[in-house]
Amino acid sequence: MSTTTTEFQVTGMSCGHCETAIRSEVSEIPGVTGIEVSAQTGRLAVTAEQPIEDATVIAAVDEAGYTAVRS
Repeated sequence: MSTTTTEFQVTGMSCGHCETAIRSEVSEIPGVTGIEVSAQTGRLAVTAEQPIEDATVIAAVDEAGYTAVRS
């Protein structure tokens, strides 16, 4: 099975708590198999079994209280 990874730029993150909040919301998206998030770089990489709509990931990040755009 192949996977796909999509990267986003996230604004508003400043600490590990921020990373945890985003990881928690994004992990609820069906099909997500991996999440890498870094407050230091402002990057979020989402790996999934199949492509996930950008809007779905952006909405999850928004739910956590942050703003994301695909990079």
